[in-house]
Amino acid sequence: MKKTEFDLLALGEILLRLSPPDNERIMRGDVFQKQVGGAELNVVSGVSLLGLRSGIISRIPDSSIGTYAKNKIRFSGVSDDYLVYDSGRDARLGVYYYENGAYPRKPGIVYDRQHSSMTRVSADEFTEEIYSASRCFHTSGITLALSESCRQTGIEMIKRFKEQGTCISFDVNFRGNLWTGEEARECIEGILPYVDIFFCSEDTARLTFGKEGNVKDIMKSFAKDYPLSVIASTQRTVHSPKVHSFTSVIYDVKEDCYYEEKPYQNIEVVDRIGSGDAYVSGVLYGLLSEDGDCKKALKYGNASSAVKNTIPGDMPSLTRSEIQDIIADHENTGYHSEMKR
Repeated sequence: MKKTEFDLLALGEILLRLSPPDNERIMRGDVFQKQVGGAELNVVSGVSLLGLRSGIISRIPDSSIGTYAKNKIRFSGVSDDYLVYDSGRDARLGVYYYENGAYPRKPGIVYDRQHSSMTRVSADEFTEEIYSASRCFHTSGITLALSESCRQTGIEMIKRFKEQGTCISFDVNFRGNLWTGEEARECIEGILPYVDIFFCSEDTARLTFGKEGNVKDIMKSFAKDYPLSVIASTQRTVHSPKVHSFTSVIYDVKEDCYYEEKPYQNIEVVDRIGSGDAYVSGVLYGLLSEDGDCKKALKYGNASSAVKNTIPGDMPSLTRSEIQDIIADHENTGYHSEMKR
């Protein structure tokens, strides 16, 4: 793989997250905890914590709230070299409100992200050198659905990174409150010829792309239609808002081989937001650091996602050695210590 300044660059919106503490409700509580997140930022922060060089491509307001976001990005070890600052009168950071659930009450989200600075992003705001700066470029369906400008910029960047020999990673990450299934399908099918690493859940594959059969049939169908190298699909079982089980399947197209492992059972969920992004970060780390080894990528992805559920906030916060300990415990069939000390 080519030698570059970055291992991973990602295009995506940075969001301000406001949450009532503990299990309080949005409509009733008086206090919000302030955090920063966003699908692609969660991915690059996870990759950074695991030990690779990553950066975020985004557009944020040139204000104190923008500075808060920038500081959080730097704190997670992610480069802010490709942040664009919006100094216009209507500059704003997208916001979302999240409240925890407890059975039988489900978690809830309220978005306030229309007309954010990111929705006016343009490929013209970035220099040509960006397209040869990274081994891998990642974005998601969330970014493509935010606005026409985001869609055009995302598609243009995918094509221009690909022209420079960059590996392209894409997560469908379908959100029904941003676009319809038909809009998503039409747009994503247009970019799949450029994608190398493809993340798509089984439910999304059925509902959005009309795929049939089991998850392995679906993966093989995508591989038949498009020149994909790796396809990953997560499998989450929600027992209650506070108890989940998680695993995934990865398909190595060239080797025509599927990789699976036993689920992480009965995960104690503190905050599930960002756990899918943590999975993507683990898989990308495994692929980029282990010369495309899908088996190791699966282990890093599953462990990263499972443990993210136990951490407040959007972004992951475990190092490579901590994730390796999680993997070792998961594979251990003998004695498990109650505490690491």
